[in-house]
Amino acid sequence: MSTRPPSDDSDEQSSDDELTDWPPGNSDQHESSPPWIPLGIVGILAVAIGWFFRPWLHGLIYAVYTTPLLLFGIVAGSIAAWATARAGGGVETVVNALTSNDHTITPLRVGVVVLVITAFALMPVANAVAGVTLSDQTMSQTATVERLDDVDADNPRIVTRAVADRYASNTLNRPQYRVGDTDISVVNGTPYWAAPLAPDGLFNKITKRQAGTVLVDMTTQQANVRSVDGELETGVGTIFHRNYRWELLKSQAYLVDYGDPKMVIHNNTQYITVPYSEPTFHLTPLPHSTPQWGGVAVIDPSGSIETLSPSEAAASPILDNQQLYPEKLALQSVAATKYRNGILNTYTSHEDEIEIAPLPGDENDQPFFILSESGPQYVVAVEPYGNAQGLQELWTIDGQNGTFERYAPADSLFGPQRAADLVRQSAPQTDWDRFTPAEPILTVIDDREYWQVRVVPEDNSGIAYVAFVDARSGDVDSFEQTDAITQFLGGETPVETPTETDPTDTTAGAPTVIVQRVAENGTVIETMTVYDDESVEIRTPTNSTAGTENATARAPGS
Repeated sequence: MSTRPPSDDSDEQSSDDELTDWPPGNSDQHESSPPWIPLGIVGILAVAIGWFFRPWLHGLIYAVYTTPLLLFGIVAGSIAAWATARAGGGVETVVNALTSNDHTITPLRVGVVVLVITAFALMPVANAVAGVTLSDQTMSQTATVERLDDVDADNPRIVTRAVADRYASNTLNRPQYRVGDTDISVVNGTPYWAAPLAPDGLFNKITKRQAGTVLVDMTTQQANVRSVDGELETGVGTIFHRNYRWELLKSQAYLVDYGDPKMVIHNNTQYITVPYSEPTFHLTPLPHSTPQWGGVAVIDPSGSIETLSPSEAAASPILDNQQLYPEKLALQSVAATKYRNGILNTYTSHEDEIEIAPLPGDENDQPFFILSESGPQYVVAVEPYGNAQGLQELWTIDGQNGTFERYAPADSLFGPQRAADLVRQSAPQTDWDRFTPAEPILTVIDDREYWQVRVVPEDNSGIAYVAFVDARSGDVDSFEQTDAITQFLGGETPVETPTETDPTDTTAGAPTVIVQRVAENGTVIETMTVYDDESVEIRTPTNSTAGTENATARAPGS
């Protein structure tokens, strides 16, 4: 059987050629073209949604905006991506040769890697540079004083934030609402812990508005709580479209840092005030930004917003004696002064370096807002860097105009932590597992420095007593009644017999038992101390009308 080689002009070959031409070229080009119109519609919708919900994106956008160092990373990444594209496959060949693996190298991947590495490498340096700039600004605008202002004895800060939260919650009788975060507000010259009465639960957040403001008198140990009723169109703790922050970021300045809201009562009308800071940009030695006070936003019950400059806010009768300077900025500015001797000193020898003093107690973060004889001010105590706990400086910041003053004592003074320890030593019979010193604030009385320390139960159910620790000698004076506290602050001899102790004799005059009369809702109604030479007598009514049956419990150690 003979074989014949296939012919070049065979039908089979012609048929294969025809098949390779299918589908037509025009059809293939049509299917591979990108759907530009659908992608454009999706992009427009994404931008519209992002613009509407821009308040939710504020944290990320503001962080990028105030970190100009990212521009270095973006430029470096763009250059790296451009160089990779120009080199063709050269970069991929080199990488694969070095790693002995097959990697797909694209300009986009190279650009992203370079951006991330650049940002992470330079971020610590940029933060330190920003700290130095803020430190220089703070030190240059700060006056060094030789004495501190005396405290306003008629308006002492007695109740702590945690105790005020407990007082407010214990007296709340509206099941659809909760007490929001407390902050200090001055009403008719008296400082209060003020908290918004916000809707409680998802359904109530959607359907209800802020119903009022709860006020807790901070100048007395007793639970003096009252409320100012009235709905606010734009409030705190409500659904997002009726929330104060949403409205600020939608209708007011966007690229600023809004602080915590504060409830202000003026002529029995409620206002929400929000101090804010804004960034200032610097190009050298590295691009960075530092915060500065921008102003105060004031929201009235109808939801109308007025943005005031610092000078306008200080002149507003609504904001008289209120916290206008951002407390976050006050603390940040003082903390930055650890760079006062330069970056190298901060990370090596630590000469004259400071740190914000840590404090005992719940929710007792500095700065503290007080009323002094010269007006409202923040106070910030700083210690030397490291394990030292003495007071190195006390900073005061005017709450109305943001003026900084620095007090550096010539003599050695105890720090707040040591003051708390001395309070514990002065009452060794107190069960310190159930009580804790809180809010040590340096207070000046007749040009003498004292640490004013509140002693509170662990459950923050009230104020057991207030102790004054002489910052020089360490002597401790303790008072349980508000009148005695105000008299001591005013430089008078209190009517109440104080518990005066000597640090070398820690058992003298210390109460053996502290008895508290507590209401059903947990509010401390009355506090009584029992000493070694006293006893507690509890009388229980009998079933007969003839008299009572007495039960006597002796105080421990008597």
